[in-house]
Amino acid sequence: MFRQFFPRLSVSPNALAGLLVATAATGAAAAPAVASEAGAVRPTQQLVGLLKAHTLVSAPHARPSAVGRVGAVRPLTGGQTVLPVIGRTRTKDGGRWLRVLVPGRPNGRKAWIAKRATELTKTSWRVVVRTSQRKVRVYRRGHRVRTFEAIVGTPWTPTPHGRFFVEEGVRMSSTAVGGPFALALSARSNVLQEFEGGPGQIAMHGVANLGGTMGTAASHGCVRLTNRSITWLAARLGAGVPVTIKP
Repeated sequence: MFRQFFPRLSVSPNALAGLLVATAATGAAAAPAVASEAGAVRPTQQLVGLLKAHTLVSAPHARPSAVGRVGAVRPLTGGQTVLPVIGRTRTKDGGRWLRVLVPGRPNGRKAWIAKRATELTKTSWRVVVRTSQRKVRVYRRGHRVRTFEAIVGTPWTPTPHGRFFVEEGVRMSSTAVGGPFALALSARSNVLQEFEGGPGQIAMHGVANLGGTMGTAASHGCVRLTNRSITWLAARLGAGVPVTIKP
């Protein structure tokens, strides 16, 4: 089984310095009306939990060349690293490989890892964010179950578009900006290479000690939700859940 998503702790504001939780502007105009979400949403997504650190390779061969490395635990909470699986294969020597989405820069990075020292599972949850609509749509088993109004990035610090996933969930302290919860995503800002000493990591989070008007573009790139909405999401979305951000 994967480790508990939210550990029994509160993370200090300093530990969240890399998340883009601060406001960048106020009073942005609400988004124009856009056609509703169309197209089928897959009912499940294969996930893989890492039991040890894994070498990332560009292609599965008997002697693959490394292109990076991913740790077995996440940096903020120490929770298990869980990645979406987007492909699998077996090499001639019998090795089994998984193609996965990888967190960090460049956004949307993909790589292969060996299947050994991993555990497979699935999620029936999926999130689709539409930045032009300022909406977060939540799906379970392919059916939409919730739609939340949100605050997204400004035109100068936009929320990045692409195929991402939840890296880890953080229960924040009562004094932290952007609480009560943050769902740290695999996405990174395309504008801010670092933020408050961190990597410019994008998150979905609340508005505690921060505020903001839902339906506007007023953040440094994060997706801000009401405290009630992010609490609902945090209780249901685990590490590895796909989050697609569209215009």
